[in-house]
Amino acid sequence: MITSLPLAFLLNMTTMELFKHGGPIMWPILLISLLGITVIVERMLFIIKENGRREPEVVEKMLECVEKGDVTGALALGKKSNDSVARILVYSLNNKQYSLGNAFVRASGQELSRYSQGMATLDTVITSAPLLGLLGTVTGMMKTFGSMSGDISAAAGAITGGVAEALIATAAGLAIAIAGLLPYNYLNARTEQAKQEISDASHALEIFLKKSDTQAATSR
Repeated sequence: MITSLPLAFLLNMTTMELFKHGGPIMWPILLISLLGITVIVERMLFIIKENGRREPEVVEKMLECVEKGDVTGALALGKKSNDSVARILVYSLNNKQYSLGNAFVRASGQELSRYSQGMATLDTVITSAPLLGLLGTVTGMMKTFGSMSGDISAAAGAITGGVAEALIATAAGLAIAIAGLLPYNYLNARTEQAKQEISDASHALEIFLKKSDTQAATSR
């Protein structure tokens, strides 16, 4: 009879009642959930904005100009674009006489750092949520065992409350971690995609510059 009480207890509660009966650990769980939602929304808006700014055709035209030895034309195209790869190429070409490699690394690092903002915070939320849920489980079970020191039948309500606290906290922590894991993996995948696009542009730029220099030297 007592073992069936927690399930019935949980099924008959509203969201606010679940939060209340989840114990004090629900407050830090609520805090990190709001933090996670904030980061996810901000990052998703950033990705949507960046996707709207992507102009791969401009990058291709810039590389074609470089291949033909028209660096000035490539710079003119890149300066009109908001594409992140185009900005990297513009910075690299403007500083190629000093150090093309270092210029590209510096510009790409600045662009990629924009993709990684907030990811450490989201990772912390995903990691800490189930741990907080586990802590709630421990405190709930402690409350349950503390209520069993006397007459069990008389303390049935307190026992049920302790078990419910443990279950609610565990479920809340796991729910936050699972919900945050999906956008976290997507954001990581989008960052890796940006790294691949930048790496490809780097290799193409180096090849086309050497090709242009070789053609210029041969034509003399």
